[in-house]
Amino acid sequence: MKKQIMFVDDEPLVLDSLRRALRRQRNEWEMIFLGCPEKAWDQLLTNRFDAVVADVKMPGTNGLQLLQRIQQTEATRDVPVVMLTGLSDRALKRKALNLGAADLLNKPVEPEELLARLRNVLRLKSYRDELRAVNDELEQRVQQRTEELARSRLDIIWRLGKAAEHRDTETGNHVIRVGCYSRVIAEALGKNRGFVETLFLAAPLHDIGKIGIPDTILLRRGPLSRGQRAKMQQHCEIGARILREDSRIRLAFEAWRGVDSRSAMQFHHNPFLETAASIALTHHEKWDGSGYPQGLAGEQIPQESRIVAVSDVFDAVTSKRPYKGPCSEEQALQLIRDSAGSHFDPETCSAFLDTLPEIRAIRRQFADEEIEETKGACDGLYRVAGG
Repeated sequence: MKKQIMFVDDEPLVLDSLRRALRRQRNEWEMIFLGCPEKAWDQLLTNRFDAVVADVKMPGTNGLQLLQRIQQTEATRDVPVVMLTGLSDRALKRKALNLGAADLLNKPVEPEELLARLRNVLRLKSYRDELRAVNDELEQRVQQRTEELARSRLDIIWRLGKAAEHRDTETGNHVIRVGCYSRVIAEALGKNRGFVETLFLAAPLHDIGKIGIPDTILLRRGPLSRGQRAKMQQHCEIGARILREDSRIRLAFEAWRGVDSRSAMQFHHNPFLETAASIALTHHEKWDGSGYPQGLAGEQIPQESRIVAVSDVFDAVTSKRPYKGPCSEEQALQLIRDSAGSHFDPETCSAFLDTLPEIRAIRRQFADEEIEETKGACDGLYRVAGG
């Protein structure tokens, strides 16, 4: 593929001289000769060039101004520019080089010297283009790998959240709905993107601790005894321990890779897992302090847990469970309103109610196979609401 080179000079005689001097290069180079810098700029914006040779002193837009445009524009920044001048001003040469000129030659230029300089800049540009192509390919591979890891992380989060719910086969898409509801509420509260994204991914793990609760309690169809309720409430602490405990497989993997144990400790704190652990531990705390396991009240309860609490209860009471039928949306919304200031953070309740159209859309999108809104079927409501 021929190299594309542009020559710009307002003197026709100079252009003719350059054309004659370089005629033997026509087999290697595609050359264009222009007498107007503005026309040259239009060509640069619409065509690919491998080098530009431009006179410094021209009427209107001079060579230095053309050079500045080339350097300041993303599409042309990598095109090397060789400047030609009949002046012997050293300051001018220094200015041209400071502006990014690849070289500067005095007029009248010797054909062999111009040929040698052009070959040099073309060779350097070829090297840069090859390096850029390699870097682009590597960046694309890294991006692809990063996307694969992100998808894997989402799959793992989903499967972990589902692990606890899987034992209660009728809860369906509960964990994903809770994550989506929580995201919508957090956005309505004006939280930043980092908070919203972390909450969205961490919320599905809120009940991971249920994996440690016996089936005789988890799947019981009748009311729980006091002892059974206390055992059920332990799922909060179990979940927090699961999510906060040191990852021994990570330490083993890093040891296998030869990572120093002290260096490995730098990666101990994981903000996502810490948020997930905090939610698992405190999503059954209540605004008035009557919740569990720590009896936190008001703003002592992490905001992410206050958001998940509303999302979790709304979805739980409108879903079919082994111990209850689903409530109607009207009944569930009345529960949320009545519990604002006692069970729930009033501001979070308000944000939830403001986003009902989005909440309903999510509920339809991730509906269980059977969702029946059976009025009067809210037996076991107190248990679902974390009582």
